[in-house]
Amino acid sequence: MRLTRRAAFGAAASLLSVPALRAQPAEPIRIGVLTDLSGPYRDVTGPTSVACVRQAVEEFTAQNPEIRVEIITADHQNKPDVGINTVRQWFDQRGVDMVTDVGNSAIALGINPVCVEKDRIHLNASAGTSDLTGRGCTPNSIHWSYDTWCLSNTSGTALTKMGGDSWYFITADYAFGHAIERDTTRFIEAAGGKLLGASRYPFPQTTDFSAFLLQAQASRAKVLGLAMAGDDVLNCVKQAQEFGLTRNTRLAAIIGSITAVISAGLPTMQGMYIAETFWWDLNERTRGFTQRVRQKLPANVWPNYVHAANYSGVLHYLKAVKAMGVPAAKASGRAVVAQMKRMPTDDDAFGPGLIREDGRKLHPSFLLQVKKPGEDRYPGDVYTLAATVPAEEAFRPISEGGCPMVRG
Repeated sequence: MRLTRRAAFGAAASLLSVPALRAQPAEPIRIGVLTDLSGPYRDVTGPTSVACVRQAVEEFTAQNPEIRVEIITADHQNKPDVGINTVRQWFDQRGVDMVTDVGNSAIALGINPVCVEKDRIHLNASAGTSDLTGRGCTPNSIHWSYDTWCLSNTSGTALTKMGGDSWYFITADYAFGHAIERDTTRFIEAAGGKLLGASRYPFPQTTDFSAFLLQAQASRAKVLGLAMAGDDVLNCVKQAQEFGLTRNTRLAAIIGSITAVISAGLPTMQGMYIAETFWWDLNERTRGFTQRVRQKLPANVWPNYVHAANYSGVLHYLKAVKAMGVPAAKASGRAVVAQMKRMPTDDDAFGPGLIREDGRKLHPSFLLQVKKPGEDRYPGDVYTLAATVPAEEAFRPISEGGCPMVRG
């Protein structure tokens, strides 16, 4: 059938009358916060980590409203299979671009291959194992805030040089605890001290530390190192007080935090040494960040270095997304990580810094001592600064990590 002149004109007029197609908005950036919402690490990660992610997103999108960001949360229950399956489901079914927090070393190492396979991002803020930038490093992962090497270096070296030259450890019996004990012992011995012994307890089944504390007391060690985190620190310190162990022994929570100090109170925690990479009362910038995020938190909750790392890391990630453009950022997590490494970091929690080739975020570390009751001047004033380790010394040298991505 031949097209008549009238029909041709009609078709052309119809095309001209169709309204111009509107540009479709870009897909939102989706951030998955995989954390402990019900277990022993709930307070040191958990809801406050989620609040700090929200704070970063709100600050970023207020300045960049054209970039939409969605936040998804899940409880990994401290079970590697649960954590790994959750992440795989997020990538396959929910379009998640980046996973943050992940406060369990076994889960963190377990999701790394999934992130590489799916070309998504693992921004770890709360797992302690230094293997994340060693044998377990990947082009899709970044390790923020701290690791066992950093805090072990800060505590082991400084306390040994301060006269605590004999140590005993109570250690959580899994990868995280083993790494703390291993790394701290190295620094103790390098500083002229010695390890007198260690007790390993089943995690997370243990709440009674009395047998382990008696063994520590019998060793006559000058320092009791706690290779544990979360509620385990609180339970162990309280029981150490009951045994009178703190009268003659210094306690060092290698992976402690202000969360545990405030929860237990100064009468229980007084004199304890704790290494942290973020301290809310360090300067005007850290106080400003804390004031903003505390509007999202219960009255007596203060962000620790894990919480601050979620804010800092997510903010830097979103800056990289902006630099690349959302479509390119969603296309390749590996490319976003490379962009994050090229860009210097700077935020109110950690100040200026950088990300190394092996994925290690660099910044200073601090050895803090808990104040005695009556020495505090205002809410949250619980620490005295005992030592500062500069950024260039705080973390393991890249040449010693064994990261397969690093050029020899």
